[in-house]
Amino acid sequence: MAFSKAGEVLMTPMVLLASAIAGIVLMLVLIIRFKLHPILTLLIVSMFVALFAGMPAAKIVPAIEAGMGKTLGHIAIIIALGAMIGKIVEISGGAQVLARDLIARFGDRRVPFALTLAGFLIGIPVFFEVGVIMVMPLLYGVSNVTRRSLMIFALPMCAAMLTVHSFLPPHPGPAAAAAQISANMGRILAFGVPITLIVCGAGALIAQRMTRCEFTYAPDIQAAVSGCKDGTFNALPEASVHALPSAEPPGFWLIVGLILLPIILIMLGTMLSIFLPAASSYAGAVHLVGSPVTALLLDTLLAGYTLGLRRGWSFEQVSTVIGSAVPGVALVILIAGCGGVFGNILVESGIGHVISDILRTTGLPALALAFILSMILRAVQGSTTVALVTTAGILGPMISEMHANPNQLALLALAMGGGGLSVSHVNDAGFWIFTKLSGIDVADGLRTWTVLTTTLGVLGFLATCLLWPFVS
Repeated sequence: MAFSKAGEVLMTPMVLLASAIAGIVLMLVLIIRFKLHPILTLLIVSMFVALFAGMPAAKIVPAIEAGMGKTLGHIAIIIALGAMIGKIVEISGGAQVLARDLIARFGDRRVPFALTLAGFLIGIPVFFEVGVIMVMPLLYGVSNVTRRSLMIFALPMCAAMLTVHSFLPPHPGPAAAAAQISANMGRILAFGVPITLIVCGAGALIAQRMTRCEFTYAPDIQAAVSGCKDGTFNALPEASVHALPSAEPPGFWLIVGLILLPIILIMLGTMLSIFLPAASSYAGAVHLVGSPVTALLLDTLLAGYTLGLRRGWSFEQVSTVIGSAVPGVALVILIAGCGGVFGNILVESGIGHVISDILRTTGLPALALAFILSMILRAVQGSTTVALVTTAGILGPMISEMHANPNQLALLALAMGGGGLSVSHVNDAGFWIFTKLSGIDVADGLRTWTVLTTTLGVLGFLATCLLWPFVS
């Protein structure tokens, strides 16, 4: 319910709905037409919607602060710790070891599937854009050694990393959406990991068919592929190694273990908490160790020791590498927080309840609404994170009134992820990173990358639909 400046109830549902529509249109115009940064855009739109909806001026700033605090209180540490793990794995050469060993284990004929699995594993701790830059030198080397088209390897591997980025915490979009609808991250991982693996496998099969045709690569990329024999390519940006001592590359199973450890701890904590009595002394310990913050903190410390100190790095060098991950994710964390601001304004102004009532009249299931709305927002403004946090903010009141059980909340978050994965095209930074580093033109990018990401998003959504009856 909204209030006039005098504190009286004056706003009609139509005015509130118009406020929401005007706010979303303004957001799209500012991002797409004027290229305004999402942080500024979300703050401007939040204030605009609050004023248009008739919120008392004195309540707007407290609502903004509450939305930011509520969202970042859940996800800021998780995103930062996940980035730290990814940075240590990156600088230590763990990602290269992971991919190369998988290729050796799978054999030449199954190299695309091996790289897809590597993309899935690398994508868990590493953000999508960083991951693409990390793996491109390896992909150039594989293309040169096998004398096969670069897209045969690049398309399924990069699509797998984007799939993980859209579906699984600790990535910012899924983590923020989970926080806004109060979904348990352990359950999201329990459902999301197998769904994501299946979707990535399907992506490898679909990419096989898409890459049967010939691609025309940019001349500099073609030269790079021809000249890259050992998986290195100096023209691509490389992370600073801070004059680290040379050491043998880390072991394959060590990298796999470090990637999977926080997932196992979080899922195990969630599962044990179901069976342990709430009053049990063990329940508190399980909840602590199985919480995302504790699991990621333990993994960060373990990664710092096994990939850093044990390999000759000093404490200062380990600290420098870990700290270098934070600036890269600071903006992402703030974007997620500003998405929480917008969502809280929708709730506090009463717009969320009006939209919930309208959406219920469509007759569409909540899963379908979560997917469709997220996909539309992803298509028109480009950012997966913005699409997910905005969708969660809009649908939050409706979801809270559903009294959904924890498993249903997890599937709703994953359905949003399917929409956030879809329709990566020319307004998405990830689209340009992939097309420029792989050397294909925009038309080929739309025909392959955009179609594949949309197909995988739909497949992920269908998987949540298949599971829904069994968790109701």
